[in-house]
Amino acid sequence: MPEGPEIRRAADQLAAAMVGKPLTDVWFAFPQLKTYEPSLLGETIDAFETRGKALLTHFSNGLTLYSHNQLYGVWRVVKSGTEPNTSRQLRVRLANADRTILLYSASEIELLNADTLGAHPFLQRVGPDVLDASLTVDAVRERLLSPRFRRRQFSGLLLDQAFLAGLGNYLRVEILWHAGLRAQHRAQDLTASQLDALSEAMLAVPRLSYQMRGSMKKYHEDAAFRFEVFHRQGKKCRRCGAIIEKGVLSSRPFYWCPGCQV
Repeated sequence: MPEGPEIRRAADQLAAAMVGKPLTDVWFAFPQLKTYEPSLLGETIDAFETRGKALLTHFSNGLTLYSHNQLYGVWRVVKSGTEPNTSRQLRVRLANADRTILLYSASEIELLNADTLGAHPFLQRVGPDVLDASLTVDAVRERLLSPRFRRRQFSGLLLDQAFLAGLGNYLRVEILWHAGLRAQHRAQDLTASQLDALSEAMLAVPRLSYQMRGSMKKYHEDAAFRFEVFHRQGKKCRRCGAIIEKGVLSSRPFYWCPGCQV
C-alpha cells in the first residue's frame, strides 16, 4: 500500500494538472455518485489535500471527493480525450480542456459536504499527518508519551493511522533503524535521548522520502535518502556492519539490524 509520501506526490501531480481549471467532464462509476456529475461540470478543483493515505479533492462548489487507494487504487494524469489501455476498473474521471485525471481500482470513494466531511469516520479517527509542516518534534514526543499511546509496542503503533497519519511498513522499518530502536519497545520505557531520536526520525524520514520523490530505492550521490534496512536482509548494516535480518511483525514483513538497534 502506498504510504504518505507517495500519496502526497500523487496529489502534487493531480494539482498541477487540474487546480483552477473548469471541469469539462465529470464521471463516477458508482451509482450513488452519479447524481453529482451535472453539479460539478463547470466548477473548478480548488485543492488536493492528503490526510495520511486518504486524498481529499476540494471543489469550488463546496463538495469534497474522499478517496482512499487501499492496496490497488491508483490515479493517472493523461491528455484530455485519451485513456490508457489498462485492465484496471475506472472509478472516477475528471477532465478539463487540457488534462484528465483517472482513478482506477479504488473502492473507498465518497462525495462529502462540509458537515459530512467533518463527521467522516476515517478523518475523525486519523492522527496528525507526518507531512504537515505544522507538526513538530515536540508534538510527536508528547503524543508518544500520552496515556493513549505510551504503552503500545512500536511494532503496531507505527502502523496505526490514529497515532500518526501517513506512516506505513517501509517507514516503520526505516524510522526504527534511524532511531536505533527495536520494534518491541514502548515509549514509556525509553530514555529521554531515545525519545528525542525517535520523535525526530518520525518526521525526518517520511519528509525526506517525500522530498526525494522516490529516489530511495537506489542510492545516488545526489540523493540523501536510501533504504538502510528495508528489503536489505542478508546485507551488512551501513552503520555497524552486522547482518540485517527479516521477520514478520503485526502481519507485515519487518527488517532490522541486530547489531545497532537495541
